[in-house]
Amino acid sequence: MRRRIGNRIGREFELWFRAAPPGMMVLVVVVLIRIFGGMQSLEWMFLDRMLRLRPREKVDERVVIVGIDEKDIEWVKQYPIPDGKIAELLTKLETYKPRVIGLDLFKNVPVEPGGEELGQVFKSNNNIIGIEKVLPPGEISPHKSLPAKQVGFADLRVDTDGKTRQYLLYTPNPKNPQNPEEDKYSLALRLVTKYFSAEGIELETGRKNPNTIMIRGRELPQITKNFGGYVGIDDGGLSILINFRNNKKPFPVVSFKDVVEGKVDAKLLRNRIVLVGNRNMSAGDIFYTSAVPTSELSGQVYGVEYHGHVVSEILSYVIEGRPMLKTWGDMGEYLWIVIWGFVPITLGRLTQSVWANLLSVGVAGVCLFSFAYVMLWLWGMWIPIAPNLLILAVNGVGLSAFAFYQHDKFLRSQIKERQDTIEYTFSLIHNGPLQTLAYGLRHMRAQDIPHEEVLWQFEKLNHEIREISDFIKLETLGQEEVLRLGSGLILDLNRPLHDLLYEVYSSTLERISFENFKTLKVKIRNFEPIDEKYLIKEQKRDICLFLEEALCNVGKHAEGVKRVQALGVFSENKYKLSVKDNGVGIKSKQENKGTRYFRKLARQLGGEFRRESVSPRGTICELSWTPMKVF
Repeated sequence: MRRRIGNRIGREFELWFRAAPPGMMVLVVVVLIRIFGGMQSLEWMFLDRMLRLRPREKVDERVVIVGIDEKDIEWVKQYPIPDGKIAELLTKLETYKPRVIGLDLFKNVPVEPGGEELGQVFKSNNNIIGIEKVLPPGEISPHKSLPAKQVGFADLRVDTDGKTRQYLLYTPNPKNPQNPEEDKYSLALRLVTKYFSAEGIELETGRKNPNTIMIRGRELPQITKNFGGYVGIDDGGLSILINFRNNKKPFPVVSFKDVVEGKVDAKLLRNRIVLVGNRNMSAGDIFYTSAVPTSELSGQVYGVEYHGHVVSEILSYVIEGRPMLKTWGDMGEYLWIVIWGFVPITLGRLTQSVWANLLSVGVAGVCLFSFAYVMLWLWGMWIPIAPNLLILAVNGVGLSAFAFYQHDKFLRSQIKERQDTIEYTFSLIHNGPLQTLAYGLRHMRAQDIPHEEVLWQFEKLNHEIREISDFIKLETLGQEEVLRLGSGLILDLNRPLHDLLYEVYSSTLERISFENFKTLKVKIRNFEPIDEKYLIKEQKRDICLFLEEALCNVGKHAEGVKRVQALGVFSENKYKLSVKDNGVGIKSKQENKGTRYFRKLARQLGGEFRRESVSPRGTICELSWTPMKVF
């Protein structure tokens, strides 16, 4: 039992050792591609798709956008909107008592009339946050009347595929990076800071990660140099990944005109974060994303809405526990990829069938995407999909299954060869030495022949066993094109099958160890030639052994036989090789090893085997199959 288990384990190890390396090479190549950034676009695509597939979320009423659209420009009859009108808007907004106002409009250059009025509004209200641009190229200064604590930068980082997924919260001052007192804060971070300050909540330095911000015990997940699908990105400052609110209208939106004319419900704006910005094509303040459905422009989001998404994300994370997007880190991600690298290899080992493998790989791919989707939706965890699916596609669809199939086929062929050798050896011993032994034992018990003849029989037995041993050794050295009969005659399997059958017939009937052959009066034989191009030498050997075994059975069991007929004829599109005698017939219905072996041979030839009694007496043993052509 232990040996059998050990052999099974050894065979399995050999199979994996031969078949797994191609799949492992694919895994290594995919990991290297990812390390060097070749998978970024695919991973971004899957991230956007999963974010878009999330259930629809409710509108976040804590953030309100005052949009300047085409109708507002037509109403004002001037663009850019003059500073006087902006001052009027901000003054009107203050009457609704919002918690903080973010003005997402560059005001470094006055737009008259009303420049001084706007400056006075900035000085009079410390809850108004203006914007600047700090990242190169082309820095833009804030309005001169705004103190530094009321300024946030509006720069947005764009990925190489032209879409915006990151948001920079703060960064060292490019002009003086060594002075932390001059660090630059984003518009969204300024608004969030002001919002929580009204409740006595201050921003703190992170405990687990001192480079990030903590609010009410919750640390914001920082984008590092290699973050999720990102590879080698700028990790200066503090950036987060935008977890967009999944709604075509994520925030209440009111028009510039309606606010100025007092047509807005005061409850909508009271104690809210109000963002004022352009929502028109003329301004060019448009960015691209595939992560959320958009109500107006497919795949396009106005800049002011991007800031709103980030503000909403941080508020929802701190107050409600809605997850922000994070990752497992490099170690966890590559361990996950390696684990999935073994999945298609294992599937290839278990299935070893093209269609079964395609089905299992398809199911595995669906499970992978579903698991990643749930992780992102419920916990905000962005885990790799693209490299795993690529490994599944390359390894799972063909490489691993094919490799395992080929190697398993090779091992099975080796096992089959050993089984065939065992069965062939059994036939040689059964039709040769065992018959000599049976003959000698029978006469020794009966004591009806001289002692010297009995000794001669056992010497013959010794000689036959040694001959078989030498013959098997020759076969193991590659001489597989010969057949040894129980009589000791060696036949060349390259000869035509019908010639071989004649030789088998003659050699077997001449053997004196079969008592029943001595009573034969009539011997009939005829073997018609057939097209052998579809017969391999192994099958020719087995057919010859069938004839020998059938004739040996006549010699052993057909008591009183006087007539034997061995025919190989083509009839009804089949070649039928049969041995028929008129002996006592079949005495036992139990199948012996020879019968089971010949049934197996019939299946290999795509034919049939039968052995049965005939009337009035006798037995027929027949093997039939369909050759492709008869001469």
